[in-house]
Amino acid sequence: MHALIEADGLTKKFGKVQALSDLTLTLPAGQPVAILGPNGAGKTTFIRMVATLIAPDRGTLIVNGHDVVREPMAVRRMIGLAGQSAAVEEMMTGRENLVMVARLYGQGRAEAVASGQRILEQMDLVEAADRLVRTYSGGMRRRLDLGASLVGSPRLLLLDEPTTGLDPVSRNEVWDAVHAMSASGTDIVLTTQYLDEADHLATSIVIIDDGRVIAQGTPSELKSRVGADMVELHAIDVATMQRAAEVLASLGMAEPSTDPATRRCSLAAPGGSKLLPIVIRALDEAEVPVEDIALRRPTLDEVFLALTGHRTDTDPTTPKEDAA
Repeated sequence: MHALIEADGLTKKFGKVQALSDLTLTLPAGQPVAILGPNGAGKTTFIRMVATLIAPDRGTLIVNGHDVVREPMAVRRMIGLAGQSAAVEEMMTGRENLVMVARLYGQGRAEAVASGQRILEQMDLVEAADRLVRTYSGGMRRRLDLGASLVGSPRLLLLDEPTTGLDPVSRNEVWDAVHAMSASGTDIVLTTQYLDEADHLATSIVIIDDGRVIAQGTPSELKSRVGADMVELHAIDVATMQRAAEVLASLGMAEPSTDPATRRCSLAAPGGSKLLPIVIRALDEAEVPVEDIALRRPTLDEVFLALTGHRTDTDPTTPKEDAA
């Protein structure tokens, strides 16, 4: 599998803000990629660099064999970009928006109309095609924006925090659209601060912090770096949770952790599924009732916290890279 994006030593500074610092990574084709990081980590700067909107101060960036500095037009011909805000015209219909974008791509009138219809069908917007965009929901506007970025049939689609500010229903609509685009053969690189979004949409994840890549791999690989699976139970009250913790501690495997606020008790499970029946049997013999019990893997949130020392929704005083 050939490399879709190759970055070597990318460095970018905006005044006193170091946006990227010797960032090096390789992204293969054919795998939806999510780039994670807190505010100011360098995510948007990297996406803008791939889109040829800004140039690196130092380092090289190759997109599908083309250097973004020496061959920017070749790169632009193969990419689509959907920024953090939906760039659609509210006083036009959805169809008119898509036809306009197609004409800007140089398509003739008939071809532009056909392209607009194709995108409307792909984004499940046919019924709303001739309504003014100002009447669209947030999710519909975002899907229209994503569709506009597909008019030119890009080889690579760049999505910068595609679901920021959307409600859960609209977010799921965008997720479905991204899945459909990926299934159709479009390579996708997205940035996000939502760990569940990365887990849901990407088969490869890159974590950036302070302008550098600090981890890269599949969701499963990254989760395995945090540690063993966990047996987690939910007790009916705090007293029962404490009794359950005593039973788990008596197994002599590890010290269980408890969370009185949620009445949950967890135990590291290096034996994976083999430990779960042992725990259930011990609780049953001690006559300790639980509401539920399950074996789970570490979450991406736990991975991110372990690798960076903070969560994605970091201190609001952190400089935003968008402002750089």
